[in-house]
Amino acid sequence: MFKRELFLALLIFLFFVSTSFAGRVYLLRVDSAITPATANFIIFGISKAQKEGAQTLIIELDTPGGLVESTREIVKAMLDSEVPIIVYVSPSGARAASAGAFIVLASHLAGMAPGTHVGAAHPVELSGRADQKVMEKIANDLAAYAKNLAELRKRDQKFAEEMVKKSVSITEKEALQRGVVEIVAEDLLKLLESANGRKIKVKNKEIELRLKPVEIIRIEEDLKTRIFKVLTNPNLIYFLLMLGLLGLYLEFSHPGAILPGVIGAICLILALFGLSILPVNYAGLALILLAGLLFFLETQVPSHGLLAIGGIVSLFLGSLLLFGDNPPWLKVYQPLLYTAVVTFSLIFGGIAYLVIKTQKKKPVSGEFTLIGKTGRVIEEVSPRGGKVFILGEIWSATSSEVIPQGEEVFVVGKEGFKLKVKKKTST
Repeated sequence: MFKRELFLALLIFLFFVSTSFAGRVYLLRVDSAITPATANFIIFGISKAQKEGAQTLIIELDTPGGLVESTREIVKAMLDSEVPIIVYVSPSGARAASAGAFIVLASHLAGMAPGTHVGAAHPVELSGRADQKVMEKIANDLAAYAKNLAELRKRDQKFAEEMVKKSVSITEKEALQRGVVEIVAEDLLKLLESANGRKIKVKNKEIELRLKPVEIIRIEEDLKTRIFKVLTNPNLIYFLLMLGLLGLYLEFSHPGAILPGVIGAICLILALFGLSILPVNYAGLALILLAGLLFFLETQVPSHGLLAIGGIVSLFLGSLLLFGDNPPWLKVYQPLLYTAVVTFSLIFGGIAYLVIKTQKKKPVSGEFTLIGKTGRVIEEVSPRGGKVFILGEIWSATSSEVIPQGEEVFVVGKEGFKLKVKKKTST
């Protein structure tokens, strides 16, 4: 009985010892376009894994592509990492296209799930530009960049060049055969099992991966990444830009309202922050800002609606051009764009119409309300003064002639708190 208890205690002790010495594998998932937000998240994950002494960092990847600068930032951090980085294209049906292919090439160890593909790193997808000469220069630069990465990680250089210049894309089986990736694994556990014991170079040091037993720790997005993600969403940026212009337009059209101006200024600043990060067509931005100016001028200059029409055309063209040459995931959703243009055009035009209509109305308050009104003299009025009763109020009044008490008069002017009146029968 004592031996059995001792044996159980020993098993429990060994279990806790083995658990306490289990290596830690950090895992982060990227399943969107490669943008500054994505770059910040991956760089944050690499830094966290290094600080906390992780055995390795796994980047689970599924991306259609992204921006050149963001990709370069990620690759730079990966090459400088002191922690082994495994890029795993997963789940089945996922892809590491365009920018994602560069991330695969830069990894210390690369794996793919069945039914995935990698490649098609065409520079249009990465840069968001379409000029022929610019594209040729970018393609040559990116092809050399990809070949350098492939050479550094001992991967297929021919594929690295072809994926940029010819938009070649290959399946996981072809990638394994051509030496683009080292592992094809159905799931994360199979990936770790296959990676265990492999020798890789990390900053010129050969390291043997020991991934048994391991504790998998998922890295969640930090606050900065979440803010970046929100403020680099083209749909939100466009909506904030429209709200910003509307708020400032309301403030300038109705001076002293304050709240629309404050909200508009905040929205405009947030929109401009997002626009400074994403690739935009500045002609489109200029047209949108011009639209706001034209709508405002419509309330100040009698153009019979020509300025408002110019504002609508400018807003429509600017909205189309703003993210015009970007890949689909870095553009405003088209139905949202058209709806926003129509809605905001109606709002801008409607406000301009109401302002003009109000300006044409006769005053209903203030000193001009009394001009032309009739009243009765209650105390003789002369150039030196007198009293009149008008609109239920008693006013001091003067006249160029003497008007006796009881006579009807009408107001011809006002100076301070004194009215200028004339006898109603006089011409």
